[in-house]
Amino acid sequence: MNYTQIEIDAQFEGKLQLIYLNQPESYNSLTKVMLSELRNAVHKFSEDENVRCIAIAGRGKAFCAGQNLKEALSFGEDEDDREIQRFVIEYYNPLVLEIVKCRKPVIALVNGPAVGAGAMLASICDFTLAVESSYFSFAFANIGLIPDTAGTYFLPKLVGKQLASYLSFTGKKVPAPEAKKIGLIADFFPDSEFVEKSMEVLTQLAHSATTALYLTKKAFNKSYDFTLKEQLDYESIIQQDAAETEDFREGVTAFIEKRLPNYKGK
Repeated sequence: MNYTQIEIDAQFEGKLQLIYLNQPESYNSLTKVMLSELRNAVHKFSEDENVRCIAIAGRGKAFCAGQNLKEALSFGEDEDDREIQRFVIEYYNPLVLEIVKCRKPVIALVNGPAVGAGAMLASICDFTLAVESSYFSFAFANIGLIPDTAGTYFLPKLVGKQLASYLSFTGKKVPAPEAKKIGLIADFFPDSEFVEKSMEVLTQLAHSATTALYLTKKAFNKSYDFTLKEQLDYESIIQQDAAETEDFREGVTAFIEKRLPNYKGK
């Protein structure tokens, strides 16, 4: 597929795939094309056995300004046609599910403001790293909408119901240091060190035991719906799956031989 609104940068012979939202003139606001291309790329890399890690970043000064409002102005002119509902179902929801079920770690690299659906795009990734000068704003209510892009599902789980309501109702800008403090992101780095520090993390993931990371991700997702007993049973099942991988044998052997493991992602 030839991408027009995202850009792909492969590192480590394709083990790490960096996906850049590439519409800097609109602060990477989301369109049907960009949402479709992003979903396609995540799906492609999820299925590619050579890929070990995926990162999503933004070109220009922003990570993502949310839905492209010029495109959105054409929606909802007929209150009975449910056009916005269909748009969410056809474009946003499939992307959310693609990222959540992806077989590889999906990391958000927030290089600038992340607003509305852009803030949620970062929040549905496995974790988020941000530049210190960035901020997050779930400003859906400011234009009379609710938090979509799984906002009503993930945001209360990340920061709690009180804060989720406060951030959604007010659209408050949350600077990166505060975002880390409340559990919205994993970490932030000074702007001048962001590329170096975030690449250190991505390099580690791109050479890690990929199947174990995927199974951990699956278990975390199941925990939202399972009882403790169900979760314990599920852990025993997928722990066996992890123990049958080449990476497990390499990890144990490397530990015994007192050397660094050479994981193959298998």
